[in-house]
Amino acid sequence: MYALKPRRPPHTASRQRGISIVELMVGIVVALLVGVAAAGSAMMFTASQRQGIGTGGTTVNVGTVMAALKNDAANAGLGFFGDSQFLCNALNLSVNALLVADNASFAPLRITNEGANDRIDVVYSSRVQAGANVLLNKASAGDTAELMSLLPVGVGQAVLMAPATPGDPCVVRTVTANTPSTAVTPQVLTFGAAGKHNAAAFTTAVTYPERSRLAVLGELRWHRYRVIDGNLVLEQPMGGETAVLARNVIGFRAQYGITDGAAGSTTIDTWQDADGGFAALDSATIGRVRALRMGIATRSPQREKPDSAGNCVASDAKPQLFGADVEPDVADWQCYRYRTANAVLPLRNLVMGIK
Repeated sequence: MYALKPRRPPHTASRQRGISIVELMVGIVVALLVGVAAAGSAMMFTASQRQGIGTGGTTVNVGTVMAALKNDAANAGLGFFGDSQFLCNALNLSVNALLVADNASFAPLRITNEGANDRIDVVYSSRVQAGANVLLNKASAGDTAELMSLLPVGVGQAVLMAPATPGDPCVVRTVTANTPSTAVTPQVLTFGAAGKHNAAAFTTAVTYPERSRLAVLGELRWHRYRVIDGNLVLEQPMGGETAVLARNVIGFRAQYGITDGAAGSTTIDTWQDADGGFAALDSATIGRVRALRMGIATRSPQREKPDSAGNCVASDAKPQLFGADVEPDVADWQCYRYRTANAVLPLRNLVMGIK
């Protein structure tokens, strides 16, 4: 007999179970909340990053500008002093047919007040040899110069002719021909009409007597720093070129470092604004100038968000230069950050030129 096998129970398929609509909606809501939080964090990070980049970039830019301005202003006066005196209270200067200065009051360093800000003019020679000068062998009307001793100058370079004693204006000329000296004849410089600084006619025609001075300038450099529409701008009065050095500038100020002692003193006794007797430097006042102090104040380009109460707390005080408040250029000034930079530099050419 065969044993009967037990019968298997009928196979029951396992039931497949998915997610419910409620679970799906909860997941979507959680994902949306996470996305909103992440987007808010990203926006806050991006805003903070923009503020940080703007503030940091402004700080770096101002520091670079101040360093460049210091290097430039430190050269002021080279070529305009001789025999321990300032040579040029007035200046005749032309560029081709353009009259840049026609018997105009002149100082190789000048601070001019322009309302809330100051302007700085810096003039100097590109040649270190300009610190020494030679004498004219005979009188000159400004078209030629016969020299008592050798002047190392080449065709195309500028020279400064100064009167024997300060009074008449100095004149800048360009050498168009250089006749070397011989055993019996002096060196002669010619200033033809084709020269860069020779073409224009001045109102005050000056004849420079024998023993007037002549110094080689090489290339005359005149730089002007001022604030225009919130930008610190470098201008070149002789050529008309301009360049923006720093933006969002709300204050640019300068002062002279003045000594009350003798001509050879290097002590700075007071800091003097460009007013009163120092509104325009001359032979009497320039001899007391020993240093230049400059200050610049800038505003961050990015406005910062107010706090939860709606108050701006980025700044709680106005920036200061030389102990005085600088007025911001925006009404909601507390919503911005400010940076100030100051520099003090000795004016070696002025000090050595008069010592």
